[in-house]
Amino acid sequence: MYSEKVMDHFTNPRNVGELENASGVGTVGNAKCGDIMRIYLDVDDNQIIRDVKFKTFGCGAAVATSSMATELVKGKTIYEALQVTNKAVMEALDGLPPVKVHCSLLAEEAIHAALWDYATKNNIEIPGLDKPVNDISEHEEKEEY
Repeated sequence: MYSEKVMDHFTNPRNVGELENASGVGTVGNAKCGDIMRIYLDVDDNQIIRDVKFKTFGCGAAVATSSMATELVKGKTIYEALQVTNKAVMEALDGLPPVKVHCSLLAEEAIHAALWDYATKNNIEIPGLDKPVNDISEHEEKEEY
């Protein structure tokens, strides 16, 4: 059901924890399943993500997507991090079962929320970054209409 990479990131998650004085923090959830994901970014003066941590309350797929998402943005510029999509997270994990795709959406939105927080704190605009939602099920409801 789960790929070896998903199982590896679930049983040995990377970048778990919090960053004190984080440059940006993003928290998103999914009211339908109860998952909550928080991503912390440490961005240097050149707008490169020097460090990233996460805390996730949720299923194994939520932990695995959080872990992989942090790996995908670490060392990247804020603009490169913005390009990390849920599809990229899923591909990096060699796929997710259809019922767990929302976990990858949570990871993408948590990155965007942390970038939004960083941009707000530094009074900058990141082209292409939209104000994130707190609950990704809001996106799902919009798509149903």
